[in-house]
Amino acid sequence: MFIKQLYTGCLSEAAYFIESEGVAAVIDPLRDIEPYLELARERNATIKYIFETHFHADFVSGHLDLAAATKAPIVYGPETSTAFPVHIAKDGEDFQIGKLTLRALHTPGHTLESTCYLLFDENKRQHAIFTGDTLFVGDVGRPDLFSGNLGKEELAGLLFDSLQEKIKTLPDNVIVYPAHGPGSACGKNLGPNTFSTIGEEKSTNYALQAENKEEFISQVTEGLSAPPQYFPINAQINKEGYDAMQTVMARSLKPLSIAGFKEKVKEGAMILDTRNANTFTEGFVPGSMSIGLEGRFAEWAGSLLNFDRPLVLVTAEGQEEETIVRLARVGFDKVEGYLQGGFEGWKKAGEKIDMIISVDPDELAMDIPHDENLVIVDVRKPAEYADGHVKNAINLSLGDLTDRAGVLSDFDDHHNLYVHCQGGYRSVIACSVMKQEGIHNLRNINGGFNKMKDQEGIEVVKEKNVLN
Repeated sequence: MFIKQLYTGCLSEAAYFIESEGVAAVIDPLRDIEPYLELARERNATIKYIFETHFHADFVSGHLDLAAATKAPIVYGPETSTAFPVHIAKDGEDFQIGKLTLRALHTPGHTLESTCYLLFDENKRQHAIFTGDTLFVGDVGRPDLFSGNLGKEELAGLLFDSLQEKIKTLPDNVIVYPAHGPGSACGKNLGPNTFSTIGEEKSTNYALQAENKEEFISQVTEGLSAPPQYFPINAQINKEGYDAMQTVMARSLKPLSIAGFKEKVKEGAMILDTRNANTFTEGFVPGSMSIGLEGRFAEWAGSLLNFDRPLVLVTAEGQEEETIVRLARVGFDKVEGYLQGGFEGWKKAGEKIDMIISVDPDELAMDIPHDENLVIVDVRKPAEYADGHVKNAINLSLGDLTDRAGVLSDFDDHHNLYVHCQGGYRSVIACSVMKQEGIHNLRNINGGFNKMKDQEGIEVVKEKNVLN
């Protein structure tokens, strides 16, 4: 028996490759399918099944491309409806993978079609369960994505029944392999690990300790932040289908001369710069949005970019293809090319450039007592802000910048904005968005709150602050 978790950090996503006796199955594949094909070659195995736990909302699955490459059927659970051929498993249906058996367990709640897959070893013992977004380490899937016509309370009620009847009844030593790890927006507060056991979750996961359905519904629906804007778009793509990755790459991986690049921008394309955030601040093509590949790239691309607007890319040399693949993972297929020669080529040609001033926390500390127009903008999530922030800082979460005109309207020309996040990645994104909206009197704080909290002259508090 061979089980491999393939974990993608920027999406907090786990896919799985299972193999026995030269027969393999893949669970919840990403859109770029080469890692699964490579594993099959290494194991001298044939991929017999492609299992999906549900319609993913936070990434575009690789089910269609993998099925085309392997001729393996795509398997979903009950209550699934798609625009392409699939095998809809019955609740309790078994699938043979060499000497192993994988059993579909319909577990509605996160979505109506949500299904877990229980793996039996060659001795017919329950070994592991692949829980999708039904059960995470320390959490459960959010029930507010409005699957079907049900509201979050109704879905939470279904989730309670699924957990009680299908999950908690399993032996304590069964391994739990979820679809997501820490940082995922598919739950409220996932634990730090990417796998667990039934016994561990029964003893530590708050959602498995509720005494009744009413208490459970209250717990799992309380404190839910709004889901990212790309969730319903990705779910729809996974349900209806998409262009093959090979097709996307053929039309996107096109070098553009400076003149051609400018023409695309003139026609309405947005400039996306995926270089390292610190490199971006030192110089960039005016009007660019920074989302560096080194951070949670796919998540912020999905949250902040417009799906209907074409993109042109500025990347570090050799990262053009990686950028296109990672954009495609969250459904962005409208890349129209990349700047040939990158930013250095643009700069050497004498084209106009823009910059973001970055300062260390000690400079902010010196300015605080003397600048009456100084405004500290904290772009972390509300929970991070509530856990401690700089006195008088305004909390403007990066995710809220999708409503740019609304959330940025409180800032005037006389404000001197100092922008920070936890470590410096998100604040550079925020600064690039603000510059796109005509706000230029701003500074990015190097090292973010991690360095600011220990700086003499910067007071950290736990209180709400609003812009007057």
